[in-house]
Amino acid sequence: MKVVISVDMEGVCGVASWVQVSPPEFGGLVNGTEYQAARERMTLEAAAAAEGALMGGATDVLVNDSHDTMRNLIPELLPQGVRFTSGNDKPLSMVQGVQEDGVGALLFVGYHARAGSPRGPLAHTWNGFIRNVRVGGIDTGEYGLNALVAGHYDVPVVFACGDDVAMAEITAELGEGVVTVAVKEGLSTYAAIHLHPAEAQRRIREGAEQAVRAAQNAQPYTTRWPAPCQLSFDHQARADACARVPGVTRVDAVTVGWSSENAYHLFQTFRMLATVAGVRLNG
Repeated sequence: MKVVISVDMEGVCGVASWVQVSPPEFGGLVNGTEYQAARERMTLEAAAAAEGALMGGATDVLVNDSHDTMRNLIPELLPQGVRFTSGNDKPLSMVQGVQEDGVGALLFVGYHARAGSPRGPLAHTWNGFIRNVRVGGIDTGEYGLNALVAGHYDVPVVFACGDDVAMAEITAELGEGVVTVAVKEGLSTYAAIHLHPAEAQRRIREGAEQAVRAAQNAQPYTTRWPAPCQLSFDHQARADACARVPGVTRVDAVTVGWSSENAYHLFQTFRMLATVAGVRLNG
């Protein structure tokens, strides 16, 4: 069975600041010390999940770098034999690879809570100006969007690790069948209590093995299609721009809506509107 691991950085053990997750050329420290440390822990958590997946019976593991520039993984720290993707121009973005034949499970590593979540370290959805995403009447985050895309290809999410707020949200939306590992307890947007990195990696390895062993009984995540979708922003000018897109309607001052016939359409429409909404707010 093939397994895909989608690895983000905000939910990684030890991370609680935007400085830590920003490469130097995009706002990190001048020497990149904190980013480099977070980058290494991100890779080691992905490696632990890959090791667990292989122990659980996976025959092929693809690790998909899913954070920011999507050029963060340190390949030499990954287990030999795994494949990995890098680069941010991927058709399925954070879950690139789930469309491959034979993929039977998707694992989330380093995931964070959705935008607006109290106590969620670095909680956001996709970028800094999306306030909320709603699909089929359910508020969701990156985890929900990615799970729906995977479900489009009949691939279930079986494992997730990150902060405790994100893990609670994932359990509530995707179901208790998803094995979750909280590597830190959120105190606020910019503070958390963390496990020791070695302990976090041990728990991830064990959780991933358990999840992959039981993957044949997991069900892909979906909703009732066609589904009503809404996207809310931090400023009405972003909704102004999106409301001009054919098929998109204005819901309120900062929210637009549309209907999607499947998860692939939902995801690509969401990505397009997120791009369109990136307008200058000073005219």
